[in-house]
This record gives sequence, structure tokens and C-alpha cells, in this order.
Amino acid sequence: MFSQKIKPFLYLGVFYLSLSLIVRLVFIFHPITTASFGVFEILKILLIGAVNDALVFVLTCPFLALYFLFLSNSKYQKPYGQIILGVLVLLFLYILLIPNNIFKQYGGSIAEIALAFIGLKIVLFGLMLFLPEKRLKIRNILYFITIFLYVLLIVFNAVSEYFFYNEFGLRYNFIAVDYLIYTNEVIGNIMESYPVIPLFLGIFAIAVSISIFIYKKTETELLDLPNLKQKLILLASFIVLFAISLFGLSFTTNIKSPNVFEGEIQANGLPKFYWAFTHNELDYFQFYPEIDQKEAEKNFLSQFPEPFLKRNIVAEQPELKKNVVLISIESLSADFMEHYGNTQKITPFLDSLADHSLMFTDLYATGNRTVRGLEALTLCIPPTAGESVIKRENNKNKFTTGSIFKSKGYDVKFLYGGYSYFDNMQDFFAGNGYGIVDRNNFKPEEITFANVWGVADEDMAKKAIQTMNTEAKSGKPFFNHWMTVSNHRPFTYPNGKIDIPGDAKSREGGVKYTDYSLRRFFEMARKQDWYKNTVFVIIADHCASSAGDTELPMDKYRIPAFIFSEGFIQPQKFTKTMSQIDVMPTLFGLLNFNYQSKFLGQDIFKKEFQPKAYIATYQDLGFIKDNYLTVISPPKKVKQYALTQQKGNLKPEFNIYFDEKSLKKQDQNKKIVDETISAYQSTSYWLKTNMLNR
Repeated sequence: MFSQKIKPFLYLGVFYLSLSLIVRLVFIFHPITTASFGVFEILKILLIGAVNDALVFVLTCPFLALYFLFLSNSKYQKPYGQIILGVLVLLFLYILLIPNNIFKQYGGSIAEIALAFIGLKIVLFGLMLFLPEKRLKIRNILYFITIFLYVLLIVFNAVSEYFFYNEFGLRYNFIAVDYLIYTNEVIGNIMESYPVIPLFLGIFAIAVSISIFIYKKTETELLDLPNLKQKLILLASFIVLFAISLFGLSFTTNIKSPNVFEGEIQANGLPKFYWAFTHNELDYFQFYPEIDQKEAEKNFLSQFPEPFLKRNIVAEQPELKKNVVLISIESLSADFMEHYGNTQKITPFLDSLADHSLMFTDLYATGNRTVRGLEALTLCIPPTAGESVIKRENNKNKFTTGSIFKSKGYDVKFLYGGYSYFDNMQDFFAGNGYGIVDRNNFKPEEITFANVWGVADEDMAKKAIQTMNTEAKSGKPFFNHWMTVSNHRPFTYPNGKIDIPGDAKSREGGVKYTDYSLRRFFEMARKQDWYKNTVFVIIADHCASSAGDTELPMDKYRIPAFIFSEGFIQPQKFTKTMSQIDVMPTLFGLLNFNYQSKFLGQDIFKKEFQPKAYIATYQDLGFIKDNYLTVISPPKKVKQYALTQQKGNLKPEFNIYFDEKSLKKQDQNKKIVDETISAYQSTSYWLKTNMLNR
């Protein structure tokens, strides 16, 4: 009897495991999976993956278990049916009429959702109470809908995981959490990037077909419902199974793999999503290796002439009050430029401008998200575990590049072609004294093209020129930080601007259109009176992709960056390793600024400069120095790789590819391991104690 009553769970479970197996096999042979696996490795991945999937399925079944638990004929008998209906009506009226009821206290749409749910429950319960002859038919309809919703979610999750892996080479992580929060941008991005209607029709058709099959195989189980004793036995059995699954998953999710792709493929996306959702910040001191705090700070601060967090920067020459335009380019990997070996000629303007600039040939982004790049350029600090400071609650009143400019009398603004509430940019920049120009500032006639991420970069370029002309009339110098948007999926832009159609939705088109827009910006800027007194800093926020064979593949963090100013900056190439966080301290040095600094980056032209770079994901924190890549990660792990530049036809300063050979603990460079820990531990501590505030 009991085996018959769990048939719906068995059919759904087999479907879930089968679909998960198919998705896992697709990931193994996906082009983005650059690792290769032997037969035994594949079997191990599939076995661990199947166990993970089975445990996750059990943990997703409580709603289905509760549904079956409350299936009953006796509850419609007098007087129980009338009492239950009366309670539901009273609850509905309570939510509808009481101003400060418990649901409204939660804010948002909780009260409306509760009202709709209770209202629907009243209608359905009333029909089954007063139309007993239709009760089985109504119950069957509701049962089919329940099965359909489960199947639909299973299929939708599988498709979502595929597209997420296709984009990032990873299962769900912090980015997926962001996508859930910023639904407008994300849904818009999906609709503009993929054939949504055929895709959703396919998902719906598969879900309906599978639901009909499961329904027909299990509908007879609704004819003879279990009694109370049988329900309690089934419920107790499920609770035990649920507890076992919870414990088992805590074990299987901690099975480590030597290869990043292996670990991602054998994992299940739902636990990873839950973990990311509940761990927006990672406590460094709980999850990462530590040394004595004073020793860590001493080690880290030894790189500065004054070994203190708050230091006096004194120039030998008079200060220069030049305008500064900092342009952060969305997703511009170094290997998109001809300088770094690209043969597609998709950055002709930027390649030309680089030859007339101070070009940093060996520079690394701190992360793989826009907010990481903005953090590095604004706060000039190494990345810390979890989300960027920009997205944290304690993100205001920080010591920023903007605060230095403001102290010098500059007009300070952040320019963005989209809505700056996305990624918490508005909250961060406004909370740190920046004026904001975003899509809200555009008149309809100023927008020739826009997609879900914002107006086209060419439109933003025109708005930037307009903004700078207004600022110049005030007599004050200006600092404007412009974040581009067009080089982002769906890679749409106006047709007729470049030789790649705007509706081709290609990455190469997005890059080339951004390059075209920047050319147009400089063409317009050269006609302005303020142009010759302006310094332009051009730098990518991060690379186009972060997937690779190791936790932190070097080539996926290498970005182009240069400083251009006619008659002021002499063209040259700086070939030493440096970080995104070094760019603005270097600029302040070029402008001979005198200021008190809390920046953790260095002026690369000072004799104390140490070639190094910081690269990170949301949990793996990396440090590049002296041909070593050291990575610290939870739980208190340290890995170190010896770096050997791969052979190629390019000059060494433009060859971005390295072999990363993992070193055994006894072979690691202890001094650099301590430097890595010192840098990240000190930064985390100073942020936690608000010592990086103004």
C-alpha cells in the first residue's frame, strides 16, 4: 500500500534524476569545459552528481508531501467543512480589512500574495464542499496542476542551469542571486539574447507531456486516500528521509575535486544557489587563513614609504588641476585588442589610442564583475571575500578617488547609460558624494537606441560631452567616471554604425561598437575648449569570461588600460605587473596631487613600487607576484602555482597566457604566501572596522 502511495514521488524523482544526468553530460562535453576527463573521472562525476541530485530532490519535496498530507474526504463532512470554510473567510477578511495585519507588516507584496492564495483556497474548498459529486474531478485537476508545476520547475531549472553554465562555465553562484534580484534587467537581457518564445514553448510542451504521463500513471492513487495512521507513518518516514538527505548533502557538497570544472559539474546548482544567497559576505576571519593581525598589517604596509594606513603623499612639483575622465569599459578582455594578438580588428580606435598613451601592458582586473572593477577604481583596495563593497550595506562615506578630487575643488560625477540602481551603483556613488547622470537624465529625443542595459554607448558619449561642457562653464575642474554598457549580452546596438549588424547579437559586434562609440566621443571631445586640459583614463572593468581550468585563470583577468592626454602624457609602455587598484594612485602622482591617502594601491612610478596584482572570485582570493599565483579560499586553504609564460609570437609583455603548475605545500614560497594572507586579512579587517572610511 505504502509503495503505491509514493508513486508520484518516484516518477518525479526518476524524471529529475534523468534530466539532471542529461544536463551533466552536456556540461562535460560543452565547449566551455576546457578540462578533459578520463572514463573513471566521468563515472565519478556522474556517480557523485546522481547522489547530489537524489538528496536535493528529497529536500525539494516537502511541499508535495504537505499536499498529499492534507488530501482528505473527512474534512468536508459536517461540521468540519463549514468550520474550515469559515476560518478561511475570516482569514481573508483579516488580511483585506485590518490595516496593520501581520502580512502587511512584512511589507512588499506579501499581503497581496496571501490574499490571492487564501481567496483561491476559499473558492476551491467551497466548490468541493458544496459540489461533492464534482469533488474527485476537481481534486484530479488540482493534482495535475501540482504535478505540472513541479515538472515545469524541474525543466525550467535545467534550462536555466544550461544557459548559466553556457555564460560563465559555472553552476549558480552570486551572479545568479543578483539575477534573481534584478529581474527587470535579467528578463530583458534573456528576451533580447535568446529566442524566448520558441524556448518557452518548448519548455511548456515538455512539461505538459511529462505531467500527463505521470498523472496517468498515478491518478488512481487519489481514489483511495490513506487514513490518519497511514499518513502519520508516511510523514514520519519522509521526515527521516529528509534529515538523512540534509546530512548527506552537507557531506557530498564538501567533496573536493582537483579540477574546477569537475567540481562544478558533479555539483547540484540548487544548493550552490542557496549557499550564495545566504552568504553575501564571507567573514575572512572565519573562512580564510590568518596570521597575527599586527604582523599582517606590518607586512602589507611595508610597501609604502610611510608604513601606515593613513599616509601623506607629497609631490615634488606643483599640482596640476586638469580635468579627468575615467572610462570603465564593460567586459573588454585584453585579447580583444590587436596589441594582444587579436586578428579580428574589432578595436581599431583603442589600439591606435593606446600607441599614443601611457599603456599598462601587464595589468589585471581584481574580479569578474562590473562592481569589482568599479570598487577597484573607486576605493583602490584589493577585493575581499563575498560581494563587492559596492553591494554591501556599509558602503558609504568611504575614502574614494572621488573624495580626493572633491577635496581639490573638482565637480565629481558618475555617468552610466543604464539605470544606476542596478548593482547598487546609485546607492554607492551617491553615498560617497558623486553626482549621478544615468538613463533617468535622458530626454526621449536623446535616445537613438537602447536595450535592457541602457542607452547605446554613442548616446551616452553625447550626453557625457554635454555634461562636461556644462561643468566646464562653471570654472571648476571636473572628474567624471563613465561606465559603458554596450559590450554586454545581448550585444545589440544601432545598425549602420560598424560592419557587423546590430541585430547579429555577437560579442565581436559589442566590442567593435564600443570602440566606435569611444572614437565618436573623442572626435566630439577634441572640439571642446576643455579637451587639451583633460586627462583620459581608459580601462576595462573585467574580462568577458572567467571560466578556465583553474580557480583563477590568469588570461581571464588580463585587461587593457592606458592614460591619454595630448601634450601632457608621453606615449610609453609600462610592462611591469600591476593591479587595477594601482591606476588611480598613479594618476594622482602624474597630477602631482598632495593628499592624505588610505589607498592600498601604489603609484607605479615611485621607487617603492612592487610589481604584483590581486585577482579574485567571490571566494577565491589570488595574489600574483614573482611568477607565483597564490590563492587562499575557504576553509582556510592555501594553493600556490608556479607561473610559466607560454610560448607565442607576441612580445612577452603582450602574451597573456601562462601555465599554472600547482605546487605541493613543501615547495610553496612561504614569504609570498604570508604576503597574500597579509594583504587580504588587513583589507578585510580595515573594512570591517571602518578604517577605510573618510
